[in-house]
Amino acid sequence: MIATIEFIALCAASFFLTRAVRRELLRRDLLDVPNHRSSHTVPVPRGGGLAVIAVLLPAWAVISLLFPVPGHALAIVAGAVAVAVLSLMDDLKGLGAGRRLLIQAVAVGAGLFALPEGSLTNGWLPLVVERILVFFAWLWFVNLYNFMDGIDGITGTQTIFLCLGLGVFAAVADQQGTVLLSVAVAASVAGFLVLNWHPAKIFLGDVGSVTLGYLLGWLLLSLAIGGDWAAALIIPAYYLADATITLASRALRGEKLAQAHREHFYQKAAKGIGSHAKVVGVIAVGNAAFLAIAVGLTQRPVSALILAAAALSATLAVLVWMARRA
Repeated sequence: MIATIEFIALCAASFFLTRAVRRELLRRDLLDVPNHRSSHTVPVPRGGGLAVIAVLLPAWAVISLLFPVPGHALAIVAGAVAVAVLSLMDDLKGLGAGRRLLIQAVAVGAGLFALPEGSLTNGWLPLVVERILVFFAWLWFVNLYNFMDGIDGITGTQTIFLCLGLGVFAAVADQQGTVLLSVAVAASVAGFLVLNWHPAKIFLGDVGSVTLGYLLGWLLLSLAIGGDWAAALIIPAYYLADATITLASRALRGEKLAQAHREHFYQKAAKGIGSHAKVVGVIAVGNAAFLAIAVGLTQRPVSALILAAAALSATLAVLVWMARRA
C-alpha cells in the first residue's frame, strides 16, 4: 500500500514539475538543437532531468530516515546532489570532459563508503582490490547511462525495468526500504516519460541521465553485495552490452571516446527503421526477458549455466535485431 501511494504521488509530482521545467526551458531558449550526430530533427528543451531529480532526491532522503536501507543512502543522496549540480552546469553552458569525470570520480569514490558491508567476491580478492574494481565499474556505469540516453523514451523505459527488478529482489529479501527507494526512482522517471515518449517534448539532459546512473549503480552494487551479483549483471544486460561494445569498437578505431556520435546499436536501428518507439519497444521486451531470467536465479532446480546461456542469448538477440535494421 505504501509503495502504491508513493508511486502515484511521485509520478504525478514529476509529471507536473516536468511540464513547469519545460516551460521555463522554452522561455530561456535552452534547446537541444539537432546536428548531424543527433537522433532528433527539431529543437527540443534539454534539462528535464532537473524535475526528476528534484522529486527523487527528497523522496530518497525521507525514505532513508524512516525505513532501514542497506548501506548509507543519505550519503548517496549527498553524492547525487553534487553530480546533479555538475551535470546541470554541463547542460546549461558545457563543461570539459575532464572536469565532469573528476567530479563523478569523487562522488563514486565517496559512495564506496556508503555501500553495504560485505564482499562481492566472498573474500576471493582483498577488499581493497575489490573496491578499486567496484570504483571503475560504478564510474563506467554512470557514464554509460549517459551515453545510452540517445533516443526518445529509452532511458525512462530502461530505468523502470531496472527498478522493477531491483524492487522484486528487495521484496523477496524483505527489504522494504530498498523497495521504496526503487519505487521512488521508477515513479519519478515515469512521470517524466509521459513527455519524453516519441516524439519527445523534453529531454533528460545530463542532469537526469548521469544522476540516475549514479543512484542506480549504487542500488545494483548493493544487490550484488547482498549475494545476487548475477542478477545485478543480468537486469541491465542490454545497456551494459551496447555501451561497452560500442566504446570498445570506437577505441580500437582510435576515435575520440568523449566525442558525440551515433554508433550505438539502438541509434543505428532507430535511424534504419525511422521509429524510436519500435526500438524502445524491443528493448522493453528484452528487459522483460532479462528480468525473468534474473528471477529464475532464485529457483534452485534451474541450472545457473542454463540461465547464463539464456541471458547471453537474449542480449545477442536484441543486438542482432538492431544490427540487422541499421
